[in-house]
Amino acid sequence: MYRKILVALENARSDATLLPHISQLAHIVGAELLLVHVADGWAARNFDQLKLAESEEMKADRAYLQDTAERLRASGLRVNTELALGSPPQQILRTAQMQGCDLIAMTSHGHKLIGDVFLGSTIEKVRHNTHIPILVVRAQS
Repeated sequence: MYRKILVALENARSDATLLPHISQLAHIVGAELLLVHVADGWAARNFDQLKLAESEEMKADRAYLQDTAERLRASGLRVNTELALGSPPQQILRTAQMQGCDLIAMTSHGHKLIGDVFLGSTIEKVRHNTHIPILVVRAQS
């Protein structure tokens, strides 16, 4: 069914809602997990163009991915990580396609129309630009 699942992590409490669902699914179907966090701060968005050093935020994000991966590997899962830089929707889509993912897993924060207009909705942008199935788990408050 699913061989490789891209798990879009935010390095926030919402990940604690998503990870149990995805780990259980991966155990059942024998899928590999690709944990992806998109750093989108100023340094991340200008990293390549300006040849910047990794920011403290990027270093913390990379450590978070590695720690999360180690915990999942300890439960017997195959896990890889990627710290992407730039626009979250664009980088999630690019990574999913380049890595051959057949499911994208994300959390929803339950914004309504006004919140999505002002904050943007990564899920909306991803779902409108891919044919890869998306599993959305509502983040607990």
